[in-house]
Amino acid sequence: MLSLKAMSVKNLMAGLLAGDLFDGFLLQQARIQTAVTYTIDGRLNTEFYPLEERTPQLHPYEFQPWSEAREIAYQLIKGKNTPVFFQFVLQLKPDQASKLLKKEYPDGDYSAVRALLLTIRYDGQAAHLTTGTSYTSFVLDKTPDQIWDRAVSKFLGMKGIDVEVL
Repeated sequence: MLSLKAMSVKNLMAGLLAGDLFDGFLLQQARIQTAVTYTIDGRLNTEFYPLEERTPQLHPYEFQPWSEAREIAYQLIKGKNTPVFFQFVLQLKPDQASKLLKKEYPDGDYSAVRALLLTIRYDGQAAHLTTGTSYTSFVLDKTPDQIWDRAVSKFLGMKGIDVEVL
């Protein structure tokens, strides 16, 4: 697990809410506190869609892509007052997670990795990012965690998001 503080909240928020910086992720959950508190469960409700649209081709993920949820989050946050708090739990899309782990850990066993997570939390003053790995069972080998931590640091650096390791 890696805990980071964004040096520029403005740059991070621009990439998160107004840009496509995190479009490779899915939204697992969100909590936004403005005048009221909004809680979002990012899990797709397939029952919402007509029967013919309930296919893996149209909805390949368990959670909503951030690219589709971003506008909703932006609408809830924008305004003349800054939010009191928000937290987004993002999951790297499974195909991208698998690709990353295979590239960095070609001979490793990462079958127990359920998801590579990134939590972005704003407390009214500062923005923090925390990496995490969800496993299907207990594992001794934490190499996937280390790979994910390095990948997030590299990704943010390449995208011009300056962070401080906490």
